[in-house]
Amino acid sequence: MKAVYHEGKAGMEGLTYGELDAPPLKAGEVRVKLKTAGLNHRDLFVLHRHSPSDPPLVVGSDGAGVIEEVGEGVTDVQTGDEVIINPGLGWKDNSAAPPEGFEIVGLPFHGTFAESIVVPAENAVKKPAHLSWEEAGVLALAGLTAYRALFTRGQLKEGMNVLIPGIGSGVATFLLQFAKAAGATVYVTSRSEEKRQKALELGADHALDSGSDWDGELDGLKMDLVIECVGAATFNKSLKQLKKGGTIVTFGASAGDEVTINLRELFYGQQNLLGSTMGSAEELDQMIAFIEEHGIKPVMDQVYPLNDFKAAFERIDKAEQLGKIAFTIE
Repeated sequence: MKAVYHEGKAGMEGLTYGELDAPPLKAGEVRVKLKTAGLNHRDLFVLHRHSPSDPPLVVGSDGAGVIEEVGEGVTDVQTGDEVIINPGLGWKDNSAAPPEGFEIVGLPFHGTFAESIVVPAENAVKKPAHLSWEEAGVLALAGLTAYRALFTRGQLKEGMNVLIPGIGSGVATFLLQFAKAAGATVYVTSRSEEKRQKALELGADHALDSGSDWDGELDGLKMDLVIECVGAATFNKSLKQLKKGGTIVTFGASAGDEVTINLRELFYGQQNLLGSTMGSAEELDQMIAFIEEHGIKPVMDQVYPLNDFKAAFERIDKAEQLGKIAFTIE
């Protein structure tokens, strides 16, 4: 099968588009012929986590396609079904944290940047009918991450003030869409005037320059909920915008893993600091029901043929995208 895989060198230098043997099909699994796949920041990190001395690894965690073969004992799905890939392996029911052994498609197991993928049958989830193939192929990882951060961890309610720093990523655009659909007032930040304007067009109530005085621009208004995915570059500014008793949920650290915070301000303010990542199959089902109810579609940035993977990776590495980047797979 044709695939984008990592082997031999660290980082982007180890990425190749070429032929690999398709993995065998085992009992309880399905083979999905992929039509589209979605690029995530995680795919950049995988290029450094996957050892160059390890066997070739097909990258990619998001995808959508048609089931072309089912393994022994599979009864819930059948050949011809249109599905999306749930990238989370081994996290079925909602819980406080992922169970032991939880993994994500694309490392350590082969991912979606290929003509086909083999996954447990339960990870082939019915494709939402209102989405195109490109939209379906970019949905699961970012949409699920946003849903858990907002609703399971952040306990978002109608009427809340929500701050989303660093609008532009796939997760951040889902956060904006989901929060608005739930009746929140949404504030976003970006260094890019173009991204701030696009966020307003998508429904954001206010878009702040990342380098500005947020508290001054908001005239002292504080947030009920902050969803923080940038990391060290914005974390303390985000925390400063949180009201007493408010909640900040963090799930990313693209701008640095380590921060120094004033613990006295945190505990005197009775504030909640929560971590989040990905989500369960149960939450994925809830997220799909939510987007179907509200007619939500992913914000699409660019669509590339799979063999043009380098341009796509460079775009996301430079944070030039607004929304999701997709691959078409012939």
